[in-house]
Amino acid sequence: MSDHYFSQNPLSKRSPKTWQYKLRGKNFTFETDHGVFSKNEVDYGTRFLIEKFEEPSVPGDFLDLGCGYGPIGLAVAHCYQSRNVVMADINERAIELARKNAHYNEIANVEFSSGDRFNHLEGRSFAAILANPPIRAGKTIVHQMFEESQNALKENGSFWVVIQKKQGAPSAMKKLKSLFGNVKVVDRSKGYYLLMTIK
Repeated sequence: MSDHYFSQNPLSKRSPKTWQYKLRGKNFTFETDHGVFSKNEVDYGTRFLIEKFEEPSVPGDFLDLGCGYGPIGLAVAHCYQSRNVVMADINERAIELARKNAHYNEIANVEFSSGDRFNHLEGRSFAAILANPPIRAGKTIVHQMFEESQNALKENGSFWVVIQKKQGAPSAMKKLKSLFGNVKVVDRSKGYYLLMTIK
């Protein structure tokens, strides 16, 4: 496989950089590097998901599925400090950066899982799962993430996913409706759809 942000061990030469970004009222410090998604700033889809996410009534942990260097999981963990947020990614460089970024931003209610989707999360269940899925990995992989998320959600738990219309939002809605029996367009902006469904 060529080197992608969804590779387990990116081969791109390291060139770390540190920058700041405001999310939900907090100024975050992020370290990023080559070989991770959106290394220069928090991308629009991720920001859209972070700003619109709402806490479910169900008790339990949250999962940031495909966490990258950590903006979604860390922002949500900061907002909902009574929740534990699991940050999972196949990309070991991304997980390393997410750990650093949790430390830089003094966020303790997080844990990390390095592995392909739910491989290291068997038996775990979540009140909410959030994802800005790796579209370049292909529709099959993205829809498998939906299926596995449905299995890993608690009853009445919510799954939140942001996806561009041109990159498969209509088919994502159809797939989620077939899995969950419901899907809601929470909001739309600049070609992005924020979808939410409840188990």
